[in-house]
Amino acid sequence: MNELNPPVGDQSVLTRGVDAPIGIFDSGFGGLTVARAVWDQLPAEDVIYLGDTARAPYGPLPISQVREYALECLDLLYASGVKALVIACNSASSAVLRDARERYDVPVIEVILPAARRAVKMTRSGEVGVICTAATAMSQSYDDAMAAVPGVRLHTATCPLFVDYVERGVTGGPELLDVARRYLAQLQFVGVDTLILGCTHYPLLTGLLSYVLGDGVTLVSSSEECAKQVYAELTDLGLARESDHAGRRRFLTTGDPTRFSGIGRRLIGTELDAVEQVVGAAQG
Repeated sequence: MNELNPPVGDQSVLTRGVDAPIGIFDSGFGGLTVARAVWDQLPAEDVIYLGDTARAPYGPLPISQVREYALECLDLLYASGVKALVIACNSASSAVLRDARERYDVPVIEVILPAARRAVKMTRSGEVGVICTAATAMSQSYDDAMAAVPGVRLHTATCPLFVDYVERGVTGGPELLDVARRYLAQLQFVGVDTLILGCTHYPLLTGLLSYVLGDGVTLVSSSEECAKQVYAELTDLGLARESDHAGRRRFLTTGDPTRFSGIGRRLIGTELDAVEQVVGAAQG
C-alpha cells in the first residue's frame, strides 16, 4: 500500500525526463475517460491514474474541502516522479488549479479551459451550454473562462444523476432518457448550439445527449480537449515520448480496488491492470 501524504518536492529522488510517467488525478472514475483519450493520442506514455473514490463524489462538497482532498492526491502523484499532472476532474479543476500551478514545477493541465476554448470556436450563435456538477457550477469556472469572449452567452445546467447512471453502466433506456430531457430542457429553450460536457463521466452519454438535443448541437468533450492539451504541452516542452512500445498503466484508488476495477472496466473497457489501494487521509 502507498502513503497518501508523502513530502512534496524531493527532487533528489525524482526524475522528470521524457521517460517519466504522466500523472492523472480524478475524484473517482470519470477521469478514466481522460486517461483513455491520453492513451489514444500518446500511446507510448506511461500513466499513473489516481482516483479518490473513498471521498467521491466531489461535486456536492464545499470548494474548500475539494481543494484539500485534491492537493493531497496531487502531492502523491507529484512525489512519484511524474513529468506532468492532469487534473481530470471538473470539480477539482475549479477548486485547485491556481494553487496547483504554483505548488508544482511540472506542467499542470486541466479540463475546463481547453473545453471552453473549443466551444467558443465551434458555436455559431454564441449560445453555449455546459452540463456539470453542482461544485463546478458554483465555482463559475466556465463562466470565468468565457467572460472576456464577446458575443458568447453561457448557460449552465447541473446534472447530478448522470454520474450514478454511468457508473452503474446505464447509458440509455426510458428512465435515463426522461432524466436527460428534464435536465436539458432549459438549454433547449434558450437555443444552445454547442454543449460542453463539463464532467468526465458525460462522454459516455454522447449518444443519449445527441439524441435529445439533435444534430444541430455540437458536443464538446472536456476529456478529449484535455487530452489534446496534454499532447500539445508535452510536445512543446520536448517531453513527449517516442517509442514503438505501448506505455505502462498503473491504477491507484483510495477506495476499494475491486470496485474500482469493476466500474473502470464498464467505463473504458478491459484496459485496467491490477489496481492498488493508497492509504492515508482518505481513510482518516
